[in-house]
Amino acid sequence: MSSRGTTLVLGLGVAGRAVLDALVRRGVDVVAVDDRPGDAARAAVERHGVDLVESPGAGDWPSLLAGVDEVAMAPGVPDAHPSHAAARRAGVPVVDETDLAARWDDRPRCAVTGTNGKTTVVTLVADMLERSGIRALPSGNTDTPLVAAIDDPEAEVFVVEASSFRLAHAASFAASPAAWLNFAPDHLDVHRDLAAYEDAKARVFEGVATPSDAVANAADPVVAARAPVGATFFGGPDASCRVEDGTLVVDDHPLMDVADLARSLPHDLENALASTAVALRAGADRDACRDTLAGFSGLAHRMALVAEVDGVRYVDDSKATTPHATLTALAGLPGAVLIAGGRNKGVDLSPLAAARPRAVVAIGEAAEEVAEAFAGRCPVEVADSMEAAVSAAGRLADGSGSVLLSPSCASFDWYASYAERGRDFQRIVAALAG
Repeated sequence: MSSRGTTLVLGLGVAGRAVLDALVRRGVDVVAVDDRPGDAARAAVERHGVDLVESPGAGDWPSLLAGVDEVAMAPGVPDAHPSHAAARRAGVPVVDETDLAARWDDRPRCAVTGTNGKTTVVTLVADMLERSGIRALPSGNTDTPLVAAIDDPEAEVFVVEASSFRLAHAASFAASPAAWLNFAPDHLDVHRDLAAYEDAKARVFEGVATPSDAVANAADPVVAARAPVGATFFGGPDASCRVEDGTLVVDDHPLMDVADLARSLPHDLENALASTAVALRAGADRDACRDTLAGFSGLAHRMALVAEVDGVRYVDDSKATTPHATLTALAGLPGAVLIAGGRNKGVDLSPLAAARPRAVVAIGEAAEEVAEAFAGRCPVEVADSMEAAVSAAGRLADGSGSVLLSPSCASFDWYASYAERGRDFQRIVAALAG
């Protein structure tokens, strides 16, 4: 099946390579461009016999776009990248992989966005649907881009983790129902400014079938202000999805007791309400939603208890790559010794000062920024490795409470991913536990 004549694929990471594969299989001519191609990118273009243009300068873009019908922009291409301005001048549309998937496949999809909690809620929604007898496939900002997920003929609905990158690049985003979980500064190394990041997130509601299919956090002022009139709200005391007298209430009807949840920290309750609201609107039944929430013990590297050693609980929250996520984690573990730092994503780390950890161990490229945020508020030490950080944190815990790895930053200074960082933390703690 052929579509447009020629598509320029910019960025050959996981999503970009999936787009390249999908286009070539559908008979579309492809121009592949990557500023820093790795081995996987080179192997992909070689496999398909496609020429690779490496690291073009700003002046090269007019000729690159000549004869191109559209640019398929990979997630994470910065707003300041010269391709954006060049495409506007040339009148060449920019699309995201979600646009291509919608062009080729008309099965239903729902979506979840937010600064934090996306993966957890996507996982919950997919499980609720599966337990209801509906084949659901998590996709998007996961290991499976949507253009690859649509190759599964058994999938009945796609649960899309919608990152701000995908939303910003999409020509037209449509998913219903769609949830916006929360908003806090993030990815300012990619987006033009905070307003551009907010505008990207708000696009998740563009394609809802009815206003009530927009599921929005009533307790987040930015999300609440951008939600359409008639949206379904969760989180606030007057929301139709709320916690009332120890009970989860969804669509103004009791769902289950909070005591029956496997996880019940404040952010767990918000995730439970949001996921149930989305799943019900996507076709799940309430019994299935209850079963999912009762059995869900959390995802890897998200507030995961690793071990208790000499009276100290070690908790892996490596997925927390923003101050908002770390503040949420500390709200659930007040008085913890915090390990934080890594590669900052252009975000102001000073809001961390609102937390009250017992002590802080600062790590990575952003160690000085972390230390400055807590200066004069609690003991702060700087460590030059994860081993040193865990050792210092254990000493500062002094036989009680928790050590919390919740970095507020990306992992790419010391590690290839937040998961690798979390696994290293777990390895070191396991060695302590003998």
